[in-house]
Amino acid sequence: LLTMKATVIATFFGVFLTCTYTAKEATKKPKKPKLYVPQIDCDVKAGKIINPEFIAKCPPGCQDVKHRVYGTDIYASFSSVCNAAIHSGIIDNTGGKILVQKVAGHSGYRGSFSNGVRSLSLPRWRESFLVSEGKPRKGVTYPSTLEYSTSKSTTVKSGDAVRREYQTSPVPTPATQMATTTPTPTTTTTDPSTTVPQPTTTPATTRTTAAAAKTRAGLYRDRDMGQWGTSTSASNRNIVRHNTGIQRQEPVATFQRAAGSPAHLAMETDSWKPGLSIFDTGFSSKEELNPKPLESISQGNQNCKVDLSFLMDGSWSIGKRRFQLQKRFLGNVAQALGIGRAGPLMGIVQYGDDPSTEFNLQTYANSKDLRNAIEKIQQKGGLSNVGKALSFVNKNFFLDANGNRGGAPNVVVVVVDGWPTDRVEEASRLARESGINIFFVTVEAAAQNEKQNVIEPNFVDKAVCRTNGFYSINVPSWFSLHKVVQPLVKRVCDTDRLVCSKTCLNSADIGFVIDGSSSVGTSNFRTVLQFVANISKEFEISDTDTRVGAVQYTYEQRLEFSFDKYSTKEDVLSAIKRISYWSGGTSTGAAISYASEQLFSKSKPNKRKIMILITDGRSYDDVSVPAMEAHQNGVIAYSIGVAWAAPDELEAIATDPDKEHSFFVDEFDNLYRYVNQLIQNICTEFNSQPRN
Repeated sequence: LLTMKATVIATFFGVFLTCTYTAKEATKKPKKPKLYVPQIDCDVKAGKIINPEFIAKCPPGCQDVKHRVYGTDIYASFSSVCNAAIHSGIIDNTGGKILVQKVAGHSGYRGSFSNGVRSLSLPRWRESFLVSEGKPRKGVTYPSTLEYSTSKSTTVKSGDAVRREYQTSPVPTPATQMATTTPTPTTTTTDPSTTVPQPTTTPATTRTTAAAAKTRAGLYRDRDMGQWGTSTSASNRNIVRHNTGIQRQEPVATFQRAAGSPAHLAMETDSWKPGLSIFDTGFSSKEELNPKPLESISQGNQNCKVDLSFLMDGSWSIGKRRFQLQKRFLGNVAQALGIGRAGPLMGIVQYGDDPSTEFNLQTYANSKDLRNAIEKIQQKGGLSNVGKALSFVNKNFFLDANGNRGGAPNVVVVVVDGWPTDRVEEASRLARESGINIFFVTVEAAAQNEKQNVIEPNFVDKAVCRTNGFYSINVPSWFSLHKVVQPLVKRVCDTDRLVCSKTCLNSADIGFVIDGSSSVGTSNFRTVLQFVANISKEFEISDTDTRVGAVQYTYEQRLEFSFDKYSTKEDVLSAIKRISYWSGGTSTGAAISYASEQLFSKSKPNKRKIMILITDGRSYDDVSVPAMEAHQNGVIAYSIGVAWAAPDELEAIATDPDKEHSFFVDEFDNLYRYVNQLIQNICTEFNSQPRN
């Protein structure tokens, strides 16, 4: 009997232990597979990587001016990924892991200086990307190898073993580079003995539907206005700018969708339309939408399409009476402009010790409502910190979420009583580099015996776009301020003279002068044409932006196409591809004269004339005199020599300084190395031009 009891007890405990073990095994969480993070080089641009979202590791030493960055917070896709991450403060120059999310192109990218990196401005680009801390998001599978739009090798480290994968995929068209598009399949050759987790592939239909469902993700309410709109980027709200101490004050999100895909970040600002179904917004019917009636909307003065910010002086020095005169002046300007959606839009920032936005570009859509709102503005008080206000406007005001339209010039008019109490030069320079046209209206400027109190002498000339008097108006008394309403409106609306809206990529006539002599050869000539195409595609090409023309020469010259022949980038690139190799001698001097007559004599007055000459040998004729004549006629000449090109001729052709306008490569296949350097030099020269 005792033996039977012992057997039963042993059996019971055995079953109990087995069940307990089984239960533990069932509830045990599966181990997450280790994420293998691919490393990218400092010069890798986001547009070269097909993956719409990925985590990558940046090496040390990417903080370099040669790794160009375009934009702030949201970057154009042909920016260096790693240097953009440094600019945004995600990593420093020692490198590290980052998360990159592709989003749609934007109508404008603002340059800024942050964390030791100066980013450049760009009018528009087909694709953008966001950078954040390199931590995987829940539910997202990340690739262990990256898919490139051209042949590229990626090294993946697994323990002590190092495996190099060679990937080949076709170059994507602009359509395939959008965030909602399925990447082109990649052929990968690997060691069969090594297995690495592969990225999950989402069917094109599923991804497109998911993006469409998030089109209106993130609603916000405009301040002082019963209007709904969609937010461009939920992640852009209340961002503390690095090295500024200023927090961006954006409209508060009333509803916000959880970020499940970068697609919801890619949408442009769009006004809520009357009668919009709640189901069209992507939210459930449990969420109440109670928009107030829309304000009356005016089309406005369509001959004056500008996005305008007034910096009004709210300092104590101005006094209550003169503050009221300033408000009346701003109301009269709003009336004279003819505010409307198809014309000028106007917002106001008041400054004292610190600046704050009274209302942005999309708050009011007609002059009457805008004037009424101006009358209600209360004086802030404090000092007259104009430099701080300009920095605030540059970083916070002209955003898509605030109504910035991209195609309209950005204009800032600073009204100041006497003189600023801080320095304006650096903040103004950064604003100008971002494409902002700065006007100053100074009232009751410092008298002779007061000038010793001015912190920054000649502050107006240091701030405005040009020092020729067009951008500055001095008013002797607040009581005569009404007299400058019409002159100011006339200048602000003269968009042809708003030169700070011009950037290095949208304001040139570029003429290529191509050596087609016998020494080049058919194969090398095609390489030269690819070089020409690679330069051209970096510019914004249209009949009002950058235009491109081309001349081929031997003993003779041939106009391949003029500046006014093609008005789209696609047409220009197709025309370059169709140029046929001529073959013959090398008369470079005659070619320069021909280009001056057939191309640059027909250049528009407001365009920078840029000649890019490519040759592989010494000229049979003199080049110095034709080059000098071209320089005197305002042509900025770049010379690129290959193989047997004569260095002394390259220097004679190039605009001074020679080292920034003349390049030499030993063989045609190395031409591609100078594409970025050439464009960077063109942009540097553009940004450093005199302001008189």
